[in-house]
Amino acid sequence: MSGFIEFLPFLMFIAAFAALLRGYPVAFTLAGVALLFALIGMGLGVFDSIHLQAFPQRIYGNLMEIDRQILVAVPLFVFMGVMLEKSKVAEELLDSMGALFGSMRGGLGISVVVVGALLAASTGIVGATVVTMGLLSLPTMLKRGYSPELAAGSIAASGTLGQIIPPSIVLVLLGDQISNAYQQAQRDMGIFSPDIVSVGDLFAGALIPGMMLVGMYILYQVYMAVFHPDTAPAAPVPEGGTDWGKVMHALLPPLILIVAVLGSILGGLATPTEAAAVGAVGATFLAGARNAGSSANPKGGQLMAFAGLAALLGLIALVVIANIGSERHLYVTDLGGAGRMAAFVLVALTLLGAALCLMRLKRSGVLDDVMASTANISAMVFVILIGASLFSLIFRELGGDEVVREALTSVPGGMYGALAVVMIVMFLLGFFLDFIEITFVVVPIVAPILLMMGIDPVWLGVLMAMNLQTSFLTPPFGFALFYLRGVAPPEVTTAAIYRGAIPFVGIQLLAILAVIALPWLATWLPELLYG
Repeated sequence: MSGFIEFLPFLMFIAAFAALLRGYPVAFTLAGVALLFALIGMGLGVFDSIHLQAFPQRIYGNLMEIDRQILVAVPLFVFMGVMLEKSKVAEELLDSMGALFGSMRGGLGISVVVVGALLAASTGIVGATVVTMGLLSLPTMLKRGYSPELAAGSIAASGTLGQIIPPSIVLVLLGDQISNAYQQAQRDMGIFSPDIVSVGDLFAGALIPGMMLVGMYILYQVYMAVFHPDTAPAAPVPEGGTDWGKVMHALLPPLILIVAVLGSILGGLATPTEAAAVGAVGATFLAGARNAGSSANPKGGQLMAFAGLAALLGLIALVVIANIGSERHLYVTDLGGAGRMAAFVLVALTLLGAALCLMRLKRSGVLDDVMASTANISAMVFVILIGASLFSLIFRELGGDEVVREALTSVPGGMYGALAVVMIVMFLLGFFLDFIEITFVVVPIVAPILLMMGIDPVWLGVLMAMNLQTSFLTPPFGFALFYLRGVAPPEVTTAAIYRGAIPFVGIQLLAILAVIALPWLATWLPELLYG
C-alpha cells in the first residue's frame, strides 16, 4: 500500500494527461482529476480535507494580492492584440513590407519575418498572427514562385515570435509563476525577506534572445535566396518605385505604440499592467483612425483619434520630464501648476479621443468582436489558472513535490542535468498541451526545485519561454502548424508545411543552446536596467 501511495502523484499526472488527450476541457479536467485524487487521498488517510475548505479563500487571496495584480495585464494585452488584429494593421504592414523588400531575392520571406516580429511585439497572439499572415502572405508568396515549404515555414515560424518577443502574454504568465516559485524557493532555503523577480525582468531578459531569433530567421532567408534562388525569387519592382509615405503610414503607428508600451516598462516608467493599459488605449486610437468608413466625417474622426494618441504620448512624456507620477522619482524637473494643468488638458483630450474612437468602432461592429474575443481568451486563462492551482495544491499535498525533487536531484549532471530533463519534458508536453496549461501546471512544480539549485530565475524563465515557442512549431503536433493548415490553400500539403517548419525548429534549438551556453544573453539587460 505504501508503494501505491508514493506512486499516487504520478498516477494523478498520468490521469490528467490522458483526460486532456481525450479532448476534455482543460480547466475542468485539471480540477476534476484533482478532486478525484483528493477523495482517494482522504480515503487512504494521506490528504486532509481542510485544504479543500480553504481553497476558495486561497484563490481569492492570490488574485487580489498586490503582487498578483500583474494578472490584470493579461486581458489588457489581449485587448490590445485583438484590437490591432481587427484594425487591419497586419494587412497594411504586409503590403508595405512586401513592396519594400519584395524586389530582392528572398525579400518576401524577410518581409514576413519583420512583420511577424512587429506583430509579436504589438499583439503577442500566436494563433491570430499565423492565421492573418497565412491568409495574406501565403498566396502572394506562392504566386511569386516561392517554394511551398519555405513559404509555409517562414509564416509559421514568424507567427510564433509572439511567444518570446515582449510584451507577450506568455511572458506575463511565466513571469508571475517564476516570481512565485522564486519566493517559495527562497523561503524553503530559510530566506524570509526574498528577492523579487518581476515580469519586467523577464521582458528585459527575453528581448535580446527574441531579436537574436529574428536575426537568425532573416539570415536563413538570405541563405536560401543565395544558395537556392529558385525557392525564393524576387518579385517584380512596383511601378513608380517604393511609396515611402505608405510604408511610413503602415510602420510608424504600431512602432510608436510598441516603443511606448515596452519602453515604459523597461525604462521603469510603468509597471507591465500600467503599460498594458497604455497599449490598450493606444490600440483603440489606431483602430479608430483606420476605421474611417464608419463615420460620416472620416477625416475628422481620424484627426481626433490621432490627437488622442498624441495626448496619450504627451502624458507619458510628462511622467519623464515633470512632477507627474512623482512617486516613481523619475522626473527631471518640477513644472508645478503648469505641469498639472498640462496633465489635465492631455487627460481630457485622451478621454475625448478614446470615447469618439469607441463610438466609431461600436457602430462598425469591430468593438463587439474585440470585446467578445478578449472576454473569451481572458476567461479561459483565469479558469485554467483556478483549475491548475487546485491541481498543484493536491499534487503537493499528496507528496508530489518531494517525489519530483528527489527525481531531479538524482539526475546526473547536477543543476544542468536537472534543467535538461525539465526542458525535454516541457518540449514533449508542448506537442499535446497549450502553453497556458504547461505554465500553470508544470512550472509551479519544477521551478522552485530548479531555483533552489542556484539557477537564475530570469535565465530559467527565458529558456522556458523559448522552449514553449519551439513546441508550437514542431511537427507533428505544433499548434502553429495546425493554424496554418486551416488557412493554407489545397496545393500546400501538410507534408510541405512540416518540411518547411523543420529548419526553423533547428534554428530555434540553436538559439536555445546559445542562451544556455551564454546566460548573459538573458541576464545582461535586466541587470543593466534593474541591477
